[in-house]
Amino acid sequence: MNSPATPASANGPTEPRIESISAITLATHDMPRAVLFYEALGFPIKFGGPQEAFTSFAFGDSYLNLIVDARAPVAWWGRVILYVSDVDALYRKALAAGLKPSFEPSDAPWGERYFHITDPDGHEISFAKPLR
Repeated sequence: MNSPATPASANGPTEPRIESISAITLATHDMPRAVLFYEALGFPIKFGGPQEAFTSFAFGDSYLNLIVDARAPVAWWGRVILYVSDVDALYRKALAAGLKPSFEPSDAPWGERYFHITDPDGHEISFAKPLR
């Protein structure tokens, strides 16, 4: 349902609706290594850095956060899917930085061009762009 907030009753308050994702926070046990990985992909640091316990990267209106947690790496839990302006250019950038994407960019039957990459802590990130 993509409807705007709807009234709870004719005279009552409106029901709240979820509007967007502000941030995704991923755990790392090695902040310097994780920061290098995300910087190599072009994520600009908004707060923190390699020697901090918390780092935030800004992209669009959202953030990708890293937090030091001794329990990392994690078991596979799913993936974060981020839209980018050019999937193939980002794939080439990853290769040039010595990173190892899971596969070459491909066109999916659901209408996106995409590839996956796994960060040093086992978090799977997908970079995608809708096909037009």
